[in-house]
Amino acid sequence: MTCIGMILAGGLARRMGGGDKPLVEIAGRPILRYVIDRLRPQCRLLAINANGDPARFSAFDLPVVADSVEGFVGPLAGVLAGMDFAAANGAADVLTAPGDTPFLPADLFSRLEAARKRAGARIAVAASHGRTHHAVALWPVALRHDLRRALVEEGERKVSAFIARYPNAVVDWPAEPYDPFFNVNKPEDLACAVAIAKADRRG
Repeated sequence: MTCIGMILAGGLARRMGGGDKPLVEIAGRPILRYVIDRLRPQCRLLAINANGDPARFSAFDLPVVADSVEGFVGPLAGVLAGMDFAAANGAADVLTAPGDTPFLPADLFSRLEAARKRAGARIAVAASHGRTHHAVALWPVALRHDLRRALVEEGERKVSAFIARYPNAVVDWPAEPYDPFFNVNKPEDLACAVAIAKADRRG
């Protein structure tokens, strides 16, 4: 538990009609509560990256960290906020995950860290079902100045493109009985999330 966890909740949720996706409930609990419960045992400290009034997240009793790069430039700004927050709290690494992924694996940090060490990589990224989830990653805080430069001076917006600049390791998780990186993007995803949550409780 040497890393800081940063939950990326700064998206505009256009496909959900706007608002805060992590506050949408599945099976009677906000999506964000699922994310917190999955990450808390894996991280020394958790925080939420979100812009606007932080009071809307007060029920979760976590620090809320806004983007330091203005203009809603995407998840890379949240990664930078995580790196800066981790640096301020004396951590060498930050584990990021979107706030709409309620079923994250319990071995997320341990497997990413092991793969990064094994490959001699700088960044480790999660994957499942043939897809790489670039926002679910373990990042070294030492890259924060590079990331700020990429965002502010170079206009970089793609998480995958920034990751590709450095040696990286991709770690694959099985997608059965459900994809641990399933995210709630559209209203129709809610029914699937509810089914997974109920099955997971029974299991």
